[in-house]
Amino acid sequence: MKVYGITGWKNAGKTGLMERLVAEMAARGLTVSTVKHAHHDTDVDQPGTDSFRHRSAGAGQVMLASPNRWALMTELRGASEPPLDALLAQLAPVDLVLIEGYKTAPHPKIEACRAATGKALLASRDATVRAVASDTPQDTPLPRYDLDDTAGIADFILSELGIRGAS
Repeated sequence: MKVYGITGWKNAGKTGLMERLVAEMAARGLTVSTVKHAHHDTDVDQPGTDSFRHRSAGAGQVMLASPNRWALMTELRGASEPPLDALLAQLAPVDLVLIEGYKTAPHPKIEACRAATGKALLASRDATVRAVASDTPQDTPLPRYDLDDTAGIADFILSELGIRGAS
């Protein structure tokens, strides 16, 4: 499975870029999955639902299935967060997995950057960053794309990974 990341500081445009890239890649006929890393405590399940009650009662995993989708929730119950490779192994095979976050993981990445964040580029100290997508010119030797150049960024990622999609 081929993986490529979108990284950057908070409010740098990562999620919007991810959303546009998924739509672009899917429109090109590729199958795409995503992994989003959250640094804060997050819960996709809500108090009062049956699945929440199952987890609260102590279930290690709860699978929720419906005619439209299914989800598998795993409680760590004090165990360490699994490494990215272990999480990727849980995904069904696809052409491409786009990863949002995981700044320090070794997969190749594009850095999303907005001037409004006031932060220096991660790319200056991270060799896994292969290009920068920014809303302003950046002083970098790496390829630079406008943050809204979704097709150009998609072309770059697919070329880097050797994936041919119908353009």
